[in-house]
Amino acid sequence: MSDRFAMAFVADVGDIDALGHVNNAVWVRWMERIAVAHWERNAAPEHRDRYIWVVTRHEIDYRGNIRAGDTAMAETVIPEAPTGARFDRCTTFRDVNGRVLVDARTTWALIDRTSGRLARVTAEIAAPFQ
Repeated sequence: MSDRFAMAFVADVGDIDALGHVNNAVWVRWMERIAVAHWERNAAPEHRDRYIWVVTRHEIDYRGNIRAGDTAMAETVIPEAPTGARFDRCTTFRDVNGRVLVDARTTWALIDRTSGRLARVTAEIAAPFQ
């Protein structure tokens, strides 16, 4: 699997922590925003209406940071086919010079909105992300 999706994020004053750079919780929020935007762009309308994703695991390496007003370019990719109800999504944030700021691997699980239960990621659901 490997449909890549990119977005830019500009650090706002409210994103900045006591150390003067983007707080770790903000990076996680941005990971969710790019994942949701990728889902909304690629998924069939009937799948967007029927399912929702939840995070079951984050693995994050913080390698650098940015300050208020700076831009981080994010790229997300789904490196492997799903397993049951889950798949991993890798997201990398870079500064304007291309230096890696944050590398993350997040495991997402598909939930049926009506039942609230896990749902298998079918080939039809996965196809737009390959």
